[in-house]
Amino acid sequence: MPGIRDQAGLTDGQLGTALLFIGAGALPAMLVTGRAVDRWGVRVGALLLVALGATGTLVAVASRDVWSLSAGLALLGAVSGAADVAINAAAGAAERASGRPVITRAHGTFSTMVVAGSLATGLSSGLGPPIVVPFLLVAVASIGAALGIAADARTLRAGPVAAGAARTTPAPAPAPTARTTPAATTPAATAPTGRPTRTRPAAPAAPAGPADPVAVTITRPHPAPAGDARGGGRHGHPVRLFPLLVVGALGALAFATENAHQSWGAVYLSDVAGAGPALASAGPAVFAAVVALTRFSAGGIGPRHAAAVLVCGAATAAAGTALVSAATSVWVVLSGLALAAAGTAVLYPTMMSVVAAHVGEAARGRATAVVTTVGYLGFLAGPVYVGRWAEATGLPGAMAAVAVLAAALAVLAWPLLRSAVGSGSPWDTPPGDPRM
Repeated sequence: MPGIRDQAGLTDGQLGTALLFIGAGALPAMLVTGRAVDRWGVRVGALLLVALGATGTLVAVASRDVWSLSAGLALLGAVSGAADVAINAAAGAAERASGRPVITRAHGTFSTMVVAGSLATGLSSGLGPPIVVPFLLVAVASIGAALGIAADARTLRAGPVAAGAARTTPAPAPAPTARTTPAATTPAATAPTGRPTRTRPAAPAAPAGPADPVAVTITRPHPAPAGDARGGGRHGHPVRLFPLLVVGALGALAFATENAHQSWGAVYLSDVAGAGPALASAGPAVFAAVVALTRFSAGGIGPRHAAAVLVCGAATAAAGTALVSAATSVWVVLSGLALAAAGTAVLYPTMMSVVAAHVGEAARGRATAVVTTVGYLGFLAGPVYVGRWAEATGLPGAMAAVAVLAAALAVLAWPLLRSAVGSGSPWDTPPGDPRM
């Protein structure tokens, strides 16, 4: 970023203004991408990864003044936000299909790449290559990832086609049994010929389980609508906004806490703890590394214990942030950052796992878009929140204010998540469903 700033001849204030255009481009693109993902599936993610690499290279080459940089960053934000939605939706689909903690491990991989990219960029900058070189390397990696996604999409497409052929094989009518009594007949089964057939069967009786309604409803079976594995088809089910907005609001608190540390950790180490440039720059790397390790380690918890994970994670983040706000020693600050990183690491992936457990394939893209867009507001607001508090109270006071955000998430997570999932209804429902 310093090289881009110098190439464009900007002041720090102009650079700060230009960076706002990332969010301006990302937010509307996130909302639009959801429907595209529902219609075309993981192929959207593959195309967006290629576009992301190309856009980053374009920004590095074409940024010559504040206007060209702002326009480029707006485009980069739009592509990046859209890719965020597509990748999270794909991870949710994979997690639901496999039963494995794909979302948490995908986010762990992202954090690992942040650390690797930061270290590689720092090392390469000492060699003095052109600014565009790191962006070209990222573009090549993006193409490779897109090819892998496209190959997986072909595999997924082959599976449902074969399964669909098996399902359409004529079979003798079964003899009447207790399962075919009129009491078990659903409206979809008695629909007149020619109307679209729905595959959502009547919900089975809920099995006995723990008394916690959050744990029960998160793992409640939710049959996915029929359709291509690549996406939900042309006519997806509508989604219930209330639970998605609740999860998005919790995600905004989590993102605000996380990005406050990522954006201000190095500044705090330098200005308050008196760390040198090299040690101060290690703060964000330590934070990202602990986030990655925690996500890989805690990936197996899953959404069954979502409320407990959110409460414990937010409380841990609040404790770590409070330790940072009270510390003046470099090593104590780094310890607080590591503790806060361990707490924030589990928050957003757990929320996305909850969404994956409650939304079928036909509406997954739109549901992910809503949650991601609302959560991204916190990502944008976190650094500004710290800056305003720092002006009023100093950086220690600002970190104390961030600890309050994390504590608020710890207090609100259980009741809000329970209000969202406690009814037991899925978050995507067919048109005319009485649960709407």
